[in-house]
Amino acid sequence: MNKIFPFNWIGDLVRLGVRTSVLVRTNIRRSIRLQLMVAFLICFFAAWIVYGISGSFFGEVNRSPVIEYSQGIRQIDDRAQNMVERIKNESRFQEDITVTQHVYIADSDDGYNLQDYLDGNINQNSSHVLILDLDGKVIYKSSNATENHVDVYKMISQAMDTRSNPYERTEITSFYPLDIVSQKMYLVLIGIPEPSITYSRGKSPLTLLFAVAAFIFLFYLLTRRKMQDIEALTEGLLQIAKGNLKHRVVEKSEDELGSLAANINHMTGELQRTIEEERNAERTKNELITNVSHDLRTPLTLIIGYLRLLKDKNYDDQVHADSYINIAYNKSEKLNRLIDDLFDYTKFSNHSVPMQIEKINLNELIDQLLEEQISYAEENNLIFVRELPSSKMFVAIDADQMIRVFDNLLANAIKYSDKPGEVTVRLTRVNEFAEVRIINRATGLNKDELPHVFDRFYRLDAARTSDTGGSGLGLAIAKSIVEAHQGEIWTHTEQDEIHFCMRLKLAL
Repeated sequence: MNKIFPFNWIGDLVRLGVRTSVLVRTNIRRSIRLQLMVAFLICFFAAWIVYGISGSFFGEVNRSPVIEYSQGIRQIDDRAQNMVERIKNESRFQEDITVTQHVYIADSDDGYNLQDYLDGNINQNSSHVLILDLDGKVIYKSSNATENHVDVYKMISQAMDTRSNPYERTEITSFYPLDIVSQKMYLVLIGIPEPSITYSRGKSPLTLLFAVAAFIFLFYLLTRRKMQDIEALTEGLLQIAKGNLKHRVVEKSEDELGSLAANINHMTGELQRTIEEERNAERTKNELITNVSHDLRTPLTLIIGYLRLLKDKNYDDQVHADSYINIAYNKSEKLNRLIDDLFDYTKFSNHSVPMQIEKINLNELIDQLLEEQISYAEENNLIFVRELPSSKMFVAIDADQMIRVFDNLLANAIKYSDKPGEVTVRLTRVNEFAEVRIINRATGLNKDELPHVFDRFYRLDAARTSDTGGSGLGLAIAKSIVEAHQGEIWTHTEQDEIHFCMRLKLAL
């Protein structure tokens, strides 16, 4: 048997009311339009209350006497209604009424009949009394009445019209139905109402003035906080316009003003970031010019110096002259490589190099590159340790460009490894990526330098010369190539080991 809990619906109503109120409050907090509507309604009702209170006060102060007849009209109506009730309750009055004759029935035992009753009431605020049938025929009337037949509908209309203005003295007709046995009749009492003096409330312009003042004052109080928020936004925009991009406006609300403040802060942050990027780009450009000038000046100075010696024939013999020529030629080749690297870096940074993407077996590519680098590694007393999986990993890459990346990473590992030693090349799968790690041991390496190895013109050598290393653009170019393939490249250390890591998305 199911149990009925009569109070469950009360709890449901309470919860529904709470949820509705929370929803309403949330919507109001998030909309300035709703907040203004609520503020307007509150101010309107407050002004209406003030109007009523001040109207009552000033009305009592400025009231004036007025002659009106509403009380006299009510007295005539009450008299007519009492007469109807009396006639219904008095059988002797009913016996006096005859539908077929306008004559009296014999007097009742006490000598007081209907005619006496009607004549007795004409002296109390009335002119005369009529009793009519449904056709308007006068069945009975007071002694001062002259009508024998009346238009019932016209009389009803006049009865309604005469009551429209209680301040005008006019004859009033009070019309009531009268049922005698099975006969339908009307009792009509026609009279002049007695005047009475009442006091009407006066009007004052201060009533409307107080209501308007209350509306304006309350609206000012309710909207003051929003105006302060708008002023704060204006002040914040002024600060930003003056160039103070570190300034942030306070996000005080959840409505459109709060969204506007958040957008202003976001815009300011983006503008600040853009300006900082432009400054960094300008600084980078200056550094690039400085570094290029430095790296170009050194071999160019040597080339010019040796050529001047040759021009001035400042050498002992032809062997001496040939050595000058070889030195100048080698420096020219290094200068040419530096210029080529600079052009390549610029093209890869601007993504202006067309990519010939194809599906490549990464295992075979790495194995082939290691075979090509074995002789160079052996010259440096190093061996390669291959950790390649048996399962094939395919990637969509530009093979020529990616070979340049691997050659650069392998050459860098060989150059900065402890000798004798080994260089480990490891290929693994990480989720949807193929990860390549080139690991070499380098004791005494400053680990703080590693985050900068992909910066252009940065060398692990402290001296700023290309004599002790490459152009300083190799790793920067490698990073640009990997990023052009939507991959990532980074480095970190584990004890004395340097890990150059690269991830490429596996091809489907």
